[in-house]
Amino acid sequence: MLAITFKVSPLSFDILKEQPGLRPAPYLASRGFKWIQNFELPGLSDDALKDYIKESHRLVADGLSKKRRSELGLA
Repeated sequence: MLAITFKVSPLSFDILKEQPGLRPAPYLASRGFKWIQNFELPGLSDDALKDYIKESHRLVADGLSKKRRSELGLA
């Protein structure tokens, strides 16, 4: 299975890190970042994973400066 890592909210991190097939992302989570890795079955359903990836994109984009978001066409 392909391992997929994505950023989550603190609440989602606390919930997801306990689910089968999911774990705090190696390296990132050990440094206090709220990233989860879907690494084995059962993990998340395809639809749930797509939703978390979309939310991860939004969380990362929100952390960028207004100028950088504009440069990337995200503003």
